[in-house]
Amino acid sequence: MWVLAVILVVALLIPVAAILVDSPLGKSMARRMEGGAGGEGGADGAAPELRDMQRKVDLLESEIDDLNRSVTGMREELQFMQRLLEDPRRKKPQS
Repeated sequence: MWVLAVILVVALLIPVAAILVDSPLGKSMARRMEGGAGGEGGADGAAPELRDMQRKVDLLESEIDDLNRSVTGMREELQFMQRLLEDPRRKKPQS
C-alpha cells in the first residue's frame, strides 16, 4: 500500500515540478544559480557593471514575456468577441 502511495505522490509531483520550472519564479531561480556559479570572473571594475547590465536585460526580457502573454490573451478575447458579434442567424456546419 505504501508503494502505491509513493508512486502516486511522485506521479503527481512531476507535472507540478514542470510547471514551477517553466514559471517566472523557476526562471529567476535558474538565473541566480547560473550567475552564482560562473558570473564572478573578470576585472573588478567591469564585473559590477556587467552584472547590473545583465540584471536589466533579464528584467526587460521578463517584461517582454509578460507583455507577449497579455497580447496573446487580448487576441483571444478579440477573436471571442468577433465570433459573438457575427450573424447569430447563421447556422454552424454540422459534422
